[in-house]
Amino acid sequence: MAKNLVIVESPAKASTIEKYLGKSDYLVKATMGHLRDLPKSQFGIDVDNGFDPKYIIVRGKTALANELLKLAGQAKQVFLATDPDREGEAIAWHLAAILHIDATKACRIEFNEITKSAVSEAIKHARKVDEDMVNAQQTRRILDRIVGYKLSPLLWKKVRRGLSAGRVQSVAVRLICDREREIEAFQVAEYWSIHVLLQKRDSPVSFEVDLVTVDGQKVEILNEEAASAIKKDLSCNNSFRVEELKRRDRQRKPYPPFITSTLQQDASHKLGFSAKKTMMLAQQLYEEGHITYMRTDSTRIASSAQTEAREWIGNNLGAVYLPPAAPQYTKKSAQDAHEAIRPSLPQLTAEQLPATISRDQKRLYELIWKRFISSQMKPAIFDTLTVEIHADKYGFRATGSVLRFPGFMAVYADSVENGNREENDKMLPPLAEGEELTAREIRPVQHFTDPPPRFTEAALIKLLEEKGIGRPSTYAPIIDTIQGRGYVVKTEKKFQPTPLGFIVNDLLQEYFPKIVDVGFTAAMETKLDEIAQGEQEWRGLLQEFYGPFVERIAQAEAEAPRIKVPEEITDIACENCGAPMAVKHGRFGAFLGCTRFPECRTTRPLVKEIGVACPLCEKPVVERKTKTGRLFYGCSDYPACNFISWNKPTGELCPVCGAFLVEKKYKNQPAAAECSNAECPTRQGNSKPADTVKDQEKQKKITKPAKPAVKNNTDAITRRKSSSPRSTQKPSQDNTDSKSKNPPVAAAKPRRATRKRSQEK
Repeated sequence: MAKNLVIVESPAKASTIEKYLGKSDYLVKATMGHLRDLPKSQFGIDVDNGFDPKYIIVRGKTALANELLKLAGQAKQVFLATDPDREGEAIAWHLAAILHIDATKACRIEFNEITKSAVSEAIKHARKVDEDMVNAQQTRRILDRIVGYKLSPLLWKKVRRGLSAGRVQSVAVRLICDREREIEAFQVAEYWSIHVLLQKRDSPVSFEVDLVTVDGQKVEILNEEAASAIKKDLSCNNSFRVEELKRRDRQRKPYPPFITSTLQQDASHKLGFSAKKTMMLAQQLYEEGHITYMRTDSTRIASSAQTEAREWIGNNLGAVYLPPAAPQYTKKSAQDAHEAIRPSLPQLTAEQLPATISRDQKRLYELIWKRFISSQMKPAIFDTLTVEIHADKYGFRATGSVLRFPGFMAVYADSVENGNREENDKMLPPLAEGEELTAREIRPVQHFTDPPPRFTEAALIKLLEEKGIGRPSTYAPIIDTIQGRGYVVKTEKKFQPTPLGFIVNDLLQEYFPKIVDVGFTAAMETKLDEIAQGEQEWRGLLQEFYGPFVERIAQAEAEAPRIKVPEEITDIACENCGAPMAVKHGRFGAFLGCTRFPECRTTRPLVKEIGVACPLCEKPVVERKTKTGRLFYGCSDYPACNFISWNKPTGELCPVCGAFLVEKKYKNQPAAAECSNAECPTRQGNSKPADTVKDQEKQKKITKPAKPAVKNNTDAITRRKSSSPRSTQKPSQDNTDSKSKNPPVAAAKPRRATRKRSQEK
C-alpha cells in the first residue's frame, strides 16, 4: 500500500517526526539541506533576462534527488515539511520543482514545534508553497551573489588574492571599525566624586552617601584641587541633616520569552556560548522536539503553552506568583506568525530531559525554560528608600532597596538586555526627616572616563538588531564570516578589526558607500520583508540595485589604487636565522614566513586554537591544513600526541559511549554534534539504543566512561601502510603553505585509528 511521503531537511528531524507519525502510513526522508542552488563556479544569474537564477542540483546530491523523485512518484501524497522560515520555504519550492509537484496545491506543511499534536495538525492543514516568501529568499540570495561575485575580483586585484566581501557582513565590519576609531580618538578625562560615611548620633551604624549637588546644581569635580577644596569645606562644617525621605514600591517586570537575538545574547553572557554554538545547540533541541523553532523575531506565545506554564507555576511555586491573566508580549518589528523560543513541553524541566541530551544542550534548554516560565510570572517588587541629606550648600543622596516579593526573579536572574546592572543600593538604618548625622569619613575618589567598549558577540548582535541589519537566521553566520575572512579578531572575547579589515572597509566606504551604509542595508532588509508579504516586486528591486552597483565597480576598477597590506610581525623567531616571522597569505590561507625572505625561505604553519582540549592529552586542539588545502584538526602537542580529526571536536563527550563529539556539517544546514565512535548507537544509521540483552552486552563493550579512545573513531585521520600499492598518506600536522618544498599529500578517506598510530610528514 502506498505511503505518504514527508520530506524534511535533516535526519534528526526526520527521525523525530517519523516517531510521531508512525512508519505504517508515512515515510519520512531528509534532504540534508538544499537540493538545488546557484552554481559555485559560475555567476548563475541571467541579468538580461529579468535576473533569472540558474539553479543546479547540488554536487553529490543527484542520487538523493533521484531517490526522492522515485519515492514521490510512488507516494499517496507528498508533504514538504521544511523549516518554517524563508529558507525552509525556498527549499520546499525547489523540492516541488525537482519532484514535479504542483506547488500551488496543498503540499506544504509547517510547525513551530516538533510534537505529535503540532505535526498532526500541520498534516491536516497543508497549504500551497508561499511564492512571496520564496521570492524574498531568492532576492536575498541573488543580491548576495551579485555583491560577492562582482566585488571579490576587485578586492583580489586591489588588495590581496583570496579576499571576498558580503553585503550584510561588510556593514558589521564597518560597525566594528568605526567603534575602534572612536576608541583610538577618545580623549581620557579626569573627574572626581565625593563619598561621605555618615553615622547616627545615637547608634554605631554607619552608611555612605554620595555628593550629587552643589548649590542645587549637579556637581562636576574635574580635578584633585576642586575635590580637596570640597573636602576641606565639609570638614569645617560637620552638620549633616536628613532633608527628605522618599519611600516607594518599585516593580521589575519579567522579560519576554526569547527571540533569536536575545537568546544569542543571553547565552553568550550567561553560558559563554558563541552565537554559532548557541544556534547549533538550539537546532538540535528543536529537531529532537524539545523547543520551538529557534529562528524567530516574534515574542508571541501560544495560549496552550501559557496555560501549561501557569499550571506548572501554580503547582510548584504557588498561586501567589501567577498574575491574574497570562502576560501578552508583542514586538513591532516581528515579521511573521512564529512563536517565541520556548520549551515544546513547558512542564518538562531540564532535569527531566532524556539522558542522551548533552551537558551544553541541557544548559541551553534550562536557560530557555527559565526565561519562558518567568515570562508568565508576576513582577518582582522592591521597597525603595531614597534619602536626601544636606550639609549647607552640599546635597547628598543614598538609595536603599529591599526585595519584598521575588516574582519572576525566583526563576530567572537578571538578563544581559538590562545591562546586567547591579542594584546601586545600600543598607540604610532607620532615619527620620530633620535628623542630624555625624560624618566619620570624607573620601574623594579619582576617576577617568572610559572609551566606548569594543563589541562582544552579544553587544554586536544587539546593535545589528537595533539597526535593522540582518534577520534571525543571519546573526550567527555574520559573526562567523567576518572572523573567517580575517577582517576582525576576538581579543578577550571582544571584536577588534585587523589591518586587513580596516583596509577593505576603507576601500568599500570610498567606492561603495551604500554597501557599508547602515541605513541603506536596513532599508534593503525592509524591502525584502515587503517582498515576503507580497507588497513589492522582486525583479524591480534587483534592477534598482544592480545598475548603480556595476557603475561603482567600473569606477573602482579604474580609479582605486593597489593597496599593500602591512605584514603582521609576530614574536615567533625563525628556527633557521632567528629573525621574527610574519603572518603571510598563500593559496591555502595564512602561514608564518621569515621576514628575511627571499634570503631565508623558512615557513611554518599558522595554528589557530579552537578552544577545545584534546580528548587524549587535554592540550589545545588547533586547526591545520593538508597540502591540498583541506582543513583538519590536530593536537597542538604533536608529535608527542597524535590526535587528529577531519571534523571539529566540540569539547563534549557522548552521553551514551563516552567518545568525543564532533561537529558534522551538511549542505545549507547548521552544524550538529555527532559521536566520533562509529559503533555508537547514536550515529546516524546505527540501531537505536540497546533494548535487548544481546544489544546491551554489545553496547557495554563500546561504552568508555573514562577518556574517549580514538579507537573506532571514523572521524580520526589515519594513513595506510606504505607497503600497500594503493597507499595514500594522512595529512601531516607539519604541513605549511604551498611554497614548501615537500611534495603535496593526498588526504586519505577517514578510517579507524588507534592511540599508537604514527604520524609522518
